[in-house]
This record gives sequence, structure tokens and C-alpha cells, in this order.
Amino acid sequence: MNINFLIMKKVLGLDLGPNSTGWAVVNKEEDENGGLGRLTGIEAAGSRIIPMDAATLGDFGKGKSISPTKETTRLRGIRRLRERFLLRRERLHRVLALLKFLPAHYANSLDRYGHFLKGTEPKLEWYKNEAGEWEFLFQEAFDEMLADFKRFSSAFVGGSKKIPYDWTIYYLRKKALTEKISKEELAWILLNFNQKRGYYQRDEEEDTDNETVERLKVVSVTKGEKEKKGGYWYNVLLENGITYRAAFANDISCWVGSEKEFLVKRFEKKDKAPQLSVLPSFEEIDKMSDAQKNRLYAKIKLKTEKTIADSGKTVGSYIYDALLQKPCQKIRGKLVRTIDREFYKEELLRILEKQCEFHAELQDPDRYKACIEELYPQNGAHRDSIVKRGFVYLFIEDILFYQRPLKRKKSLIADCPYESVCCEDKETGEKKHYPIKCIAKSNPLFQEFRLWQFIINLRIYKKEESQDRDVTNELIKTEEDYVALFDWLSEKESIKQGDLLKFSHFGLKKKEIGSYRWNYVEDKNYPCNETRSKIVSRLKKCDGIPENFPTQEDEMALWHILYSVSKSELEKALNSFASKHGLNSTFVDNFKKFPSFKNEYGPYSAKAIRKLLSLMRIGRYWNETDIDLATRLRIDKIVSGEYDETIRARVREKTIHLSGISDFKGLPVWLACYVVYDRHSEVKYITKWNSPDDIDAYLKAFKQHSLRNPIVEQAVLETLRTVRDIWKKVGRIDEIHVELGREMKAPADKRAQMTAQIAENEAANMRIKYLLTEFLNPDLEIENVRPYSPSQQEILRIYEDGALNSVAEKPTEIEDILKKLNERDVQKRPTKSEIEKYKLWLEQHYRSPYTGVLIPLAKLFTSAYQIEHVIPQSRYFDDSLSNKVICEAEVNTLKGNMLGHEFIEAHHGEKVSISDGKTVTILSVEAYETQVKETYERNRGKMKKLMMNDIPDDFIARQLNDSRYISKLVKSLLSNIVREEGEQEAISKNVIPCTGGITDRLKKDWGVNDIWNAIILPRFRRMNELTERTDFTAINQQGHEIPAMPLELQMGFNKKRIDHRHHAMDAIVIACADRNICNYLNNESARAGSAISRHDLQRLLCDKVKTDDNGKYKWLLKKPWDTFTQDTKSVLEQILVSFKQNSRIINKSGNRYWHYVDGKKRLVEQEKGERWVIRKSLHEATVYGEVDLRRVKTVSLNAAIKNPQAIVDKELKKEILSLLAVGYDVEKIEKYFDEHCDVWQDVNLSKIEVYYFTQDANERFFATRKSLDVGFDKKKIENITDTGIQKILLRHLAEKGDDPKIAFSPEGIEEMNRNIVRLNNGKSHQPILKVRIFKNADKFEVGQSGNKRSKFVEADQWTNLFFAVYESKSVDEKTGAVERNRSFVTIPLKEAIERIKAGLPVAKEDENGKSPIFVLSPNDLVYLPTKEELEKGEIGIPIDRSRIYKLVDSSDKTANFVPYIIANVIYSLKKDVAKDFCKGEDLIQNELGLGSSQSKNQRAWTSDCEMIKKICVPVKVDRLGQIVEIGKLS
Repeated sequence: MNINFLIMKKVLGLDLGPNSTGWAVVNKEEDENGGLGRLTGIEAAGSRIIPMDAATLGDFGKGKSISPTKETTRLRGIRRLRERFLLRRERLHRVLALLKFLPAHYANSLDRYGHFLKGTEPKLEWYKNEAGEWEFLFQEAFDEMLADFKRFSSAFVGGSKKIPYDWTIYYLRKKALTEKISKEELAWILLNFNQKRGYYQRDEEEDTDNETVERLKVVSVTKGEKEKKGGYWYNVLLENGITYRAAFANDISCWVGSEKEFLVKRFEKKDKAPQLSVLPSFEEIDKMSDAQKNRLYAKIKLKTEKTIADSGKTVGSYIYDALLQKPCQKIRGKLVRTIDREFYKEELLRILEKQCEFHAELQDPDRYKACIEELYPQNGAHRDSIVKRGFVYLFIEDILFYQRPLKRKKSLIADCPYESVCCEDKETGEKKHYPIKCIAKSNPLFQEFRLWQFIINLRIYKKEESQDRDVTNELIKTEEDYVALFDWLSEKESIKQGDLLKFSHFGLKKKEIGSYRWNYVEDKNYPCNETRSKIVSRLKKCDGIPENFPTQEDEMALWHILYSVSKSELEKALNSFASKHGLNSTFVDNFKKFPSFKNEYGPYSAKAIRKLLSLMRIGRYWNETDIDLATRLRIDKIVSGEYDETIRARVREKTIHLSGISDFKGLPVWLACYVVYDRHSEVKYITKWNSPDDIDAYLKAFKQHSLRNPIVEQAVLETLRTVRDIWKKVGRIDEIHVELGREMKAPADKRAQMTAQIAENEAANMRIKYLLTEFLNPDLEIENVRPYSPSQQEILRIYEDGALNSVAEKPTEIEDILKKLNERDVQKRPTKSEIEKYKLWLEQHYRSPYTGVLIPLAKLFTSAYQIEHVIPQSRYFDDSLSNKVICEAEVNTLKGNMLGHEFIEAHHGEKVSISDGKTVTILSVEAYETQVKETYERNRGKMKKLMMNDIPDDFIARQLNDSRYISKLVKSLLSNIVREEGEQEAISKNVIPCTGGITDRLKKDWGVNDIWNAIILPRFRRMNELTERTDFTAINQQGHEIPAMPLELQMGFNKKRIDHRHHAMDAIVIACADRNICNYLNNESARAGSAISRHDLQRLLCDKVKTDDNGKYKWLLKKPWDTFTQDTKSVLEQILVSFKQNSRIINKSGNRYWHYVDGKKRLVEQEKGERWVIRKSLHEATVYGEVDLRRVKTVSLNAAIKNPQAIVDKELKKEILSLLAVGYDVEKIEKYFDEHCDVWQDVNLSKIEVYYFTQDANERFFATRKSLDVGFDKKKIENITDTGIQKILLRHLAEKGDDPKIAFSPEGIEEMNRNIVRLNNGKSHQPILKVRIFKNADKFEVGQSGNKRSKFVEADQWTNLFFAVYESKSVDEKTGAVERNRSFVTIPLKEAIERIKAGLPVAKEDENGKSPIFVLSPNDLVYLPTKEELEKGEIGIPIDRSRIYKLVDSSDKTANFVPYIIANVIYSLKKDVAKDFCKGEDLIQNELGLGSSQSKNQRAWTSDCEMIKKICVPVKVDRLGQIVEIGKLS
């Protein structure tokens, strides 16, 4: 008798998101023979949260590259730019000092190394004369410039208008091109070029050879359809016959007859129309916002450069001449925008070459040698390389415009999984292996490898009724055919299916091509030999190219030059290459502008690819001698069957059909890898972690930033730490089921696309809900109907243009459904199915896809029409909208288990009787295909499904294949935990990936959604109470109360996302989703030849459940065990969410640098300096200056007469001054005013308004410059330091109806500045573009030296990381009861850093010398003791988890908390909206902040509303949510 023993296994479920890890451990019983296991219960579950602000998460979702240190890095970049500017200036000072070009006052302020002496930084152009007054050094040049302005702009010179001295620099830059200027003037010009030296782009990604700027006349403008973002499409016909099509927010009809500048890109293919892009005028640019300018940066730069180039002038001359013509314009950002550095280099080159003729010092070789020795005393090699260059080169190339080459970040390139180099350590003699980096994708060797891989894997199918037939061997019969295909594709950059099928060797006629398909994605472009294609394309522009050029060797050599040589040395290298190969100058001219190759890398090294290519090539490209010796020996042993322990049995099985060396050609990559390397794996070393300590070792060795995306990296590492702790808690883990959030797996562009699509879908659903309400008549009493709403009128036009024009009156069925929108009962509201029906109805243009008959809106929501799955769910699980259509119920029944196209082929022309007695005819194949193509032209995914005859295995494989890097990395890391002995694949069979679709289906079938409704219901009941409404809850079809949201608040709401515990809930479901369930739901079982059929799996996993009395039923997945639902609810209610702390603010850096020790280069630790690294932002970027403001206050008469000149009321001041002049004191003055009260009845002598200056009153105000924008309302204008500007702006605002959006729009600001004299009571005033805004806030100095003492900054947001709680006790004399009195303080980050650096605790003692009883940081948990616990002085165990709160933030003595479970508030409204929304007297702006807009609160949710900070004690929890320590009641 055989007895099977049961083995208990642990299954771990993980739900991974960018800022969370949900986990659950489920027990599983399995017999010792590995038979079908049975889940028995949940052992533990939890949610681990990585706190992240909404903006960071939102940016991550939008595909923006996010890093916690991104802003720090940006600011460090700015500091380094300044440091490099100072370094160039110091080097310039040293050279100019040696040449004696610097004026005396400036030279005397410099030390030996070109640094300014401490406390000095003079301007070269200004000096103090003997009288101690400032004088302009270049007065003679200024006078010459003034004479120019008198000739060209006489109206501007004289009177109150003055020419700025600063403009002299532009005059001198123009003069220096043709005339002699003084040494000091030349020094000023050189220092000026150091400040403004133009924009330099290292790599020009775009080939601009064929781009020109053309001015074209607009013939006509035609307005087209509406654009998604709100504008309209326009077709602009130009005088050259080209039509320019683009979307604009504003009407452009006014363009007709005018000339516009366009950026025109022409293509080599004559049949391809030029690409046009309009260039805005400078007037249009000036009116743009900064964001618009940033988007159009490239165009603005190009336009500015063209304007200067067309003028034929240098930059300095262009600016000077423009100022002569129009002196009132602004130079920076207006007259000249950022332009290319080459413009500045060309100007300085011409200046220096001309000035060398006049200044002998610039031609003296001895002085030049002295200068380079001064700059490079120890760098002899560089000295020798430039010793013959001269001063022009030194100033331009070596000092002012020097740009160091970029450091190659080879560490970021992946290591080859197969190859490494072995080196012997000279000191120890030990042999060490070092990885080889992967090959660049642009390398011709990789291009050949990828193309052979594409060709070898290529399969071509002929579409047939039953099943598509593989005809690859009929079209590509011989090796010569493969070679011909390879040669043909080698000349192409990319290939699509249609183009490939036109290959002449296939012999397919044009009409036949549509009957064939390949095994790749049909509508996707696949790369061929991109490198060769680009090189050949350039060569076609060159003259005299030899017929057989380039050979493979030539191509490789040319690629190396284009890929590796810097831009500055490229022309020299190309000249050398051209002379070697007999090429003329046109070759160099074309290739020196070759666009840089992208920094992308293949999966293997060049060494590995050479070995693999020797087995992949075919025909004349294959050569036995190319096979390396080691591989040749392996092949001989494989063929002969000779034993070799390095050749596994698996390899012999896969190569059993290869009988000789000549058979080892044309191998697919995976087989070539097995032959050469005995494995095919993307992981070089397959490891197994035997204990949690192995995870610690991996984490310790992990290289920071190696995953590129810091958010994903943080999530992956925190997951590993969580899994490690779970392992320690529950013991060995046998299986891991994991689901990665879509945003985790997807690259940046896909995340952005998904976020946009989700937002669009959500907006569409809301739009449809509102649209349904528009059908109601007013007498039906439906609220929020807005018949005059433009957006809703636009929605209604859908019906005017569509099916409703045939409907005489509103159908009764629709009225019945629309009435439901006002119902509290879910049963009576529009269902998801009804809304879905409407979406599909619009999408398929109101017609049935299988009959082409119009679906009347009157019948849409009735049983006459059903939602139908194009690919039946019984064959393939896909419940998305892309697999659904609406058709007649009878047609749906007839279609049964067939695919859409399959059904048409079987039943075309057949007549079907439908419910209303009418008959419809199934479309013909041709009519069906035409209708599908026209209807779904913009939805190719759905079109493809509707055109399928069968479900190809490669279609299923593409759905299943998850080859994204992060996904593979996570699964391979988790595989190290559950890998079995002998497993050689990167991903273990015990790691089962799960998808969101599977999880959603299981939650629905297993009743988990009902559990979640019950868990979050109390919060929605509370919202009903707070707002005195009833629509935050509803009644479902089973008669149970469930959470609901009012229609107007549904946008952006997701009830799963409001509670952190939903991560654990998903993890429980994921843990219970075994391989069979995943195979059933992810369509693995739909594949031909799968181990178990989909039908069998359905019988095994599902129960057949009756849905109504009409015989309809559905298949529901069985619950893992009988009490699963109740167990899940119980576990979720007990979960204590764990939050990752992020309060590390400072630590010692571990900087290392290369240093020679005993003559050998070593990487050594930095020991000098404090090496403190601050991990948080100390302050905001805005720098303020302290201002002394004149303000008004009220004082008594006694105080007023101490400084009577400060009295505001002029008449009162005059009277008091006259009384004081005749000797009146306070009493006499009071008496005087009492006697003359009839005259001074409005005067209150106890409250006299006087002026005072803030600094005198020890009030500190700080100001900074801000650009005018639409945010300047009355309140903000009152904070402008200049009262005169205040009045101008307030008058202008009043004229525009107090609407800042009109007054301070770009057009409004322009109008204000045109009328500025009138607005300033007839007085002239400079145009106002920026103003100084003052602020009264706690600020601190940037530094303690130089001008840093006069610069102030404000503490950054979210930098209050420590909230200290102090407690003192007092005894009530009457009762003898001990009273606890608490005091609180938020510790500023600056103070916390200084204390940590000094080795002190973060919080200092209070005024009584007592240390805090505890210090809290954001995301710390606290417990609120009950009254009984407070009286006893002891906390009872276990604690009530509903009394646990999380600290959100603190400021001064205030601390804000939320219940620890809250992830998002249920709703948050603006004040004016909340007034209309709330039915009661209380204004509820959001769920937590009663009476305020804040998503936090100081008080508890309990009936007593306790002030949390006054009674709470800290609660420490570990990563798994287990309570480690609870603070004591002292």
C-alpha cells in the first residue's frame, strides 16, 4: 500500500508598484510526488509603502525621468558652470596681466594666480578717480558712440533720456573689426566674451543639411477638423504650391496674403513632399510664455541665427546697428536669443586677427611662450602641442571656447553575459576575470548579426481559410536565396511586411501580396542595416566614389571614425581616410556633418558576436575558418558523440540533426549560443540564495544607479529587503507569484502614453455620463443639466451628425435609463454595460459590424443588441474594449464560438431574423473588410482582431512575452530564492508572473471586491454625515450598502487607491493564482499543442453558475478554499501598514580618487576635509535681498510728536508742527484739538497713522524679482516694493475689470507699457516687465563671507523633518492628580544639521533643561491612548489599530496627522465648489481637513476629537508591519 505524505509549502505573492510592495504568504499542501497542490490559508500579509509626493509619481507616470537627486544634480551643474567660468576668467587674467593689457585699478586687485583679492571684485570699465568718484574708463569710446547715436537717433539723445555706458562694449566690438582699439579695450572685450560665449551642442542628432529657412506667401487658409487639445487643424496653401498642415489654438485666417517664414526640410526621394514647420516672428515670440518658448527653443535659435547670418554682420555689430536704429529695445532675450557658439568664435577670431596687426605684444613669440608656461608649468606635453599656435589660438581654443571632451561612461554599458578577459595580477599572481562590455548597436558587426537573426527567424505564411500555411521554404529555397535576401536588406534602413513581400526573388504578384503575411508584427517597421544605409546615403551625395566602395573593412573603419572621433578632430580623421582611399573633398564635406550614432548597445560583446556569426551566416558569407578553435573542438565532439563534461546532454539533444561541420550554418541565435557557450541565458551566472544573508550580500554589492531609473531601483531594492524579512519570519519560500505594475515595466515613452490614454478614457467616460443626462427633459428634475454649456452642446452634435437625425423623438428606453442617474440605488443607475454599449456604438459609427445595419439609439440599451466578443472568451480571454463590438442578439448567437472574420466567411449572405420582425443580411467578405478598415482606421489593434481567421500562436506569444528589462530583472532576482537544483534558466519555474487582468478577474470571481467595499465603507458613511448628503453610499443588486461617489466627483477617483491595504489585498489574490489559473486567463492554454486544453482547464478551475431563469450561465473561478473570502477580510483588517522612512539628512561621504602610491595608481579614500554630505535641500532656489519698507502704523499722540514728520495726514502734520513750534506739549495739543473738535472731528489722537521703516522697527522683509504674469491680482500687487509701480499696475488692472488674466497676459502687458505715461499721471516711466515682490518670512543668509551675507533664502518645503515633544508634570494641589503638560517645537533643518555635525541629538533641551520625550518625523506612526489607559498610565496590549495615526508634516508647534490606512482622500474641493456641494452648514473641502482645504488634521477621528499631539505615543513597526515598540506613558 502506497502512502503519500503531504508537504507543506510557502507561496509568496508580491504586488510591486513604483512606491509600494504588497505581500502575502499562503500555505499550500502538496503530496511528495508533486501532485496538484491545495491552498490551505493565509499565513501573513502586509503593505510596505515608499512615501512619494503626488508630483513625483505623476511625473513618473508621464514618462519623465525622475530622480530624488534630480534637482540637486541640476543645481550642481549650475555651480560647475560658474566654477568653469571663474576658472576661464582666472586663466585670462594671468595671460592679460603678463601682456600688461589690464588697467592698473583692475590689475592691483588680482593675486599671483588671477584671483581677486579678498573683499574686492572691481569692474574693469569703472575706476575711482583722485576725488574718490566713479569714472568710466572708456569715456573716449563712449563719446564716439554718442556721436553715432546723434546721427542716427537724435531724438533719443538729450533731455532725460540717456545712453547706457554698457552699450560701449558693442561699439568697441564693431570698431575692433576694422580699427585699432586700446589694450584695455581689448581686455574688456575678451572678458565680455568669457561671460557670453554662445550655445554649444556636442552632438547634432538631426541632419540639418536639407533644412532651409524660406519666406513664403500664404495663398489661402482652410479650417479643418477639431484637434484633440482644443485647437483646429488648418491647411495653408503657399505660393510654391506646397500645403502646410498644422493645428493652432488661435484662428490663422489673417495669414492670407502675408508672408511667413518656414523651416523647410527636403528629402532625397523626389516623390516625398517637403516637410514644413512655421517659424514665429520675434513679435510673436515676445508674447509667448516661458513654457512656449522652451518648446520652440530650436526654432527661435534657428530664426535668430538666420537673421544674423542674413545681415552679414558679426553678433556685436548686429546688436550695435540694431540699437542705433531702435534704441528703446531690450538686448538680452529680445534682440538676441541664445545662438550657436560658432557665431561668437567667428567674431572674436576676426577681432583678434585684426588687433594683432596693431599690437606687437600679440605677435611676440617670447611673450607667448611665457604665457603658456604660466598656464601649464607642469604639463609639458600640452605646452609642446600648442607652442607654435600663437595668441589667437590660445585665447579662442585654449581659454575662452575650450570644451573638455565628455567622459565615457563605460560603467553604464552592460557586461557581456558570455565573454570576459583573464588577466594576471602582477602583485599577487592571481588570475582575475574582467567582463567585456556589450557592442554598440551601430557597429557594422552588430548590424550584420541582427539582420541574420531577423532572416533566420523569418517565417512567411499564406492566408488560408482553415489555417495559415507556412510557405517560407517555397519562397526561400536555397542558400543563394538567403544570400540574395540578405544583400537586398543590407542596403535598407528598415523594412515593413508589405515591402518585404515585394522582394523580387519571392515572385509574388502585386495582387497576391495581400494573401501573405510574416510572423512578425504586421504593421511594425523592423531595422535592417541602419549603419550601412546611412553611410551609403551620404556617399550618394559625394563625387568620384569608386564602384566597389565601401567594402566591409572600409565600412568598419569609417564607422570607427564617425563613432569614436571627437567633433573637433573629425575633419582631420576624415581627410586622412579620404587620402588613403582616393576620395575627394566632397567626401569630407558631407561626412563631417554626419549625425551622431545613438548610444545604444546590443546584448553581447563584439567577441561573442563574432563567434555566433560564424554559425549564423549562410552561403558565401559562411566560412569554416571563421569558427574559433574552441567552438570547432566542441562541434567535433558533438558530431562524433565523444564525451565531454562541458557539453551537456541538453545541447546534444538540440543539435542531434546536425551531422557535419557544414551543417553548422544558418543557426538561430539560441542554438548558436548552446553550441558555443553550452547555454542560452541572459544571466551570466545562475545563482541560488540559500539564506536571507545572501540577499544582504547582494544588496551590499549592488551598484547604485545601475538601473538608470531611480524610482524603479528604489522599488526593486525595497522589495528585496521585504522578501528577506519575510524569509526570516516564515522560513523557506517555495514559490513566488509576482505582478509588476504596468508603469514599473514600461519605459518612459510607454508610461507617458499609458497615462495619457487613461486620462483620455476617464474623460470620455465622464463625458458619456454627462451626455446621457442631456437627454432628460427639465420636468424630470435631474440636477446639473446645463443646456447652454458649450461643451455639452458639442456633445449633442454627435447625434445631429449621426444616428439621431432619423429618430423622431427621444426613445422611451433611453428615458428609463437616464432616470437612473438620479437614483441612490446602484440597481437603478446606468450600468457599466450600458455606458460601454454607448462607447462601442459611437466607435463603430452606429452600425452593426457584421450586417452593416444602423443600430437605432432607441434599441441600443435593450436586449435586442448585445456586447459581443470578437475573439470568443471560450478561446481566448480578452475582456478589453478592443475585443468588443455591439451587434444584433440573434447574430451574436449565430456567431457562437467563431472569430469575426471566420464568421463572415462561413455565413456571408445569410439572412437572419431579428427581434422586431425585421431581417438582416450578413455582410459579404469584401463589404465586411471594407467597413472594418474604414471604421477602425485609427484603431489598428481592433482592426487586426476583426480581420483574424484564427488565433496564431505568435499572436498569443506576443501577449505572453514580457521581455522588458525591469520585468526580467525582478523575476531573475526572485528566481534566486526559489531556484531548484539543476535549474539553468534565468527565470525559475517556481516564479509565476501574474498580470493586472488576471488579478481583476480573480477579485471579481472570488468576492474580494465585496470585501474591499465592506472595509472602506465606514469612510463613505462618514462623508455622508459630514456633507449631510446621501450619495456617498448606494445599495447594490444584492441589497447591501456599498461605497459610491456623486457623479460630479467621479473624475480621477478610484476607490481601490484610497487605502494602502489594497496592495496586500492584491498580493493575497496573486499568491493564490497558481500556474493553471494564469495559463487559463493569460491564454497560454489557447496555444496549439498546449499541455492542457483551455476547455479542460475551464472544467478543472471553474464552476458553472446560473445567472437568470432563461438558462443563461457563466463560468466562475473556484475559490482557493471555502473560507477564503472571510479569511481575506480578517487579515486585511489586522494589517498595520509599514512606511519607509526618509529622514536621513546628513552623512559622511565615502569619496575615493585615483592616487599614485609607491609609484602605483591606487583608488584611495579621501581623508581631508569634513566630507559631510547633506541629503536634503537646505533652501529654495529663489534668492532674496533685504529691503527697508516704508509702512504705516497707528500710534498715540505722545508717540507721534516724537517724530511729527512721519505723520501720514498732511494737514494734521502741518498743524502739529505749528503747535510744537510755539512750545505746545502733549497736554496743550490735546486740549487744542478738544477745543477745535468741530474742525478736527475726524481725528482720533489715540490712533494717529504714521510712517515707519521696517528695519527701524526690527521687522525684516525680503524681496526678489518676479516677471509679470496673470497671477498678479490686487493682493499680490500690494506686495510690490515700489509704490509707484503699484499704482500703475492697479490702474491698469482696474481698466481691465480687475481681471489679471486679461490685464497681465502678454498682450495686456504690452498694452500697459504702450500706455505707461498715461497710467503714471503723465510722467515717463520705463517699461515694466519684472517687479520686486517682498515677503515677510523666516529667511537666513546664504553664507558668511562677501556678498553672500546680503543674500537670503527661505527653507525649502517638506524640510521640517523633526517634531520634538517635551513633557512636564505638575500636581493639582486640590485633587493631587498628576497633570501632564506638553510643549512642542519643529526643528528647522539647518539647526538639525548643525547639531548632527556637532555629534548632538537633533532636538535640544527646553528652557527647563529637559530633553524631549520623543521626536517624530514625517511618516512615523503614533498611537492615541484611551481615557482609561491615560488614567492607568499604561497601554493595554493588543492596541486598537483604529487609533493609530501617521504624522504628515509639522510647522512651528503644529503637527498634522492622518489615519495610517489613508492613501488618498475620497474627495477634495475648492472653497467655492464646496459651498454648493455640501448640504449642511459646515464647509467640508475634503475628507480630513474639516473647514479647510488641507488633506490632514491635528485632531483624531474619534468622538472626542482629541488633539493628537497632546496624548499620542510613538509606535515603531518593522518592514512587515509588526509592532516593535510602543512608547510608554511617562
